[in-house]
Amino acid sequence: MTNSLVVAGLGPGGWSRVDPATRSLLLDPVKAVIVRTLDHPAATELAQLRAVTSCDDLYQSNESFEDVYAAITERVIDSTRQHPTVYAVPGSPLLGELAVGRIREAAAAAGFDCRVVGAESFLDAVLSAVGYDPLDRGLRLLNGHHLPSPLVIDSPTIVAHIDQPVVLGDVIAGLERVVAEETVAVLIVDAGGDQQKLVEGRLGDLDPSLAGPRTSLFVDPEPGGLVGVVRTMWRLRHECPWDRRQTHESLVKNLVEECYELIEAIAANSDGTAYGAVEDELGDVLLQVLFHAAIARQEGAFDIEDVAENLRQKLVRRHPHVFGSVEVGSAEEVKANWDRIKAEERGEAHSSLLDGVPVGMPALERAAKLQRRAAAVGFDWPDPAGVIEKLREEIGEVEQALANSEHIEEEAGDLLFTVVNLSRHLGVDPELVLRGASDRFTTRFRAMEAMGPMESLSPDELDRRWVKVKSDE
Repeated sequence: MTNSLVVAGLGPGGWSRVDPATRSLLLDPVKAVIVRTLDHPAATELAQLRAVTSCDDLYQSNESFEDVYAAITERVIDSTRQHPTVYAVPGSPLLGELAVGRIREAAAAAGFDCRVVGAESFLDAVLSAVGYDPLDRGLRLLNGHHLPSPLVIDSPTIVAHIDQPVVLGDVIAGLERVVAEETVAVLIVDAGGDQQKLVEGRLGDLDPSLAGPRTSLFVDPEPGGLVGVVRTMWRLRHECPWDRRQTHESLVKNLVEECYELIEAIAANSDGTAYGAVEDELGDVLLQVLFHAAIARQEGAFDIEDVAENLRQKLVRRHPHVFGSVEVGSAEEVKANWDRIKAEERGEAHSSLLDGVPVGMPALERAAKLQRRAAAVGFDWPDPAGVIEKLREEIGEVEQALANSEHIEEEAGDLLFTVVNLSRHLGVDPELVLRGASDRFTTRFRAMEAMGPMESLSPDELDRRWVKVKSDE
């Protein structure tokens, strides 16, 4: 058949390592031969035995790999229209050769006969070089140009396509974030070739200049990152006396404290210079989540994977404008959809807009949330001026209540509720601004204490000291 195409693998090494049947196919003078690259031992030797067309020029003339794959496909199909063609690739055509799938589809669309001839892959050569059987503890195979996020290293891992020093540098940096600092890796250079070389060392000590089109990295670390901390928590739950004793109830106070510490770190990072503290406090909050999940796992209820999958499904359901066909025009519409879908999921037939606001929320945030719900139907002042007038009214009612202590708590509460409303109208978070005020008071009061004993000072003297501290700021 004139329009016949064969996609063949050259294996990982030299011409002598290529299967004899494939060698015969490649040397057939009737067939045109296109090689993906000449930067491969067998391809170089083949080019000395017969005329071949290389696709190396396409890597130089196209800006992205997608464009390169499209250009290779076009070149191979054009050749097949004129005469029988063999497209030869390093290793196996079924592993890491992303243009092959495109070529097969294009050949089918053109009505060409397309046959794929397998070969030893670079993966076979790498596994042989490092002496690892992937059925032992599994294997992850990653592309150095496209490391996944999050990067999960929970089993022996091979990173391939490390063709440039910058790629190797990025791979090392990515791995160092999720595995222990002392982790040792192996670079396999020219895997399966006559010049094969294994370079072993700590990730940070590997030489980026060893990158090349036939360089791969093998690493078999203790799991780090998210998987590592899950396993660490599970071990603590079994082996640490304190961790074993904890219950969901005993940990509640820790969760609340860690959330407040995170809020404090976020407030301190308003200028973007204190992200280290935010990272640390986020970790402490995550610890609480992992702890509760570990307890639930022991009780046969759920584990952290169930928590994560439940969250993923919830995010998909509640964002139909992203994962479905719903169209939204504003962030407010997104929030309204979220609340509606949430109510439907819980089977809640809300009789009030205020249903679903947790009673256990911090009082300031609960007040703000209740007010936002009421404002959604127009029960609100149009601007801060109306709230300020209401604030004056509430102050007057507190003054009147001083003569009748029976109502003082109620009026003080109304005053605080109105202050929260004013904060909302001013576009500030009442919880954060009150925290800021408390921090400023703490700093100033300690400065007053540093000026000398305060116990014997009169109110006027204390006030003068306070004024001085503020002016010194």
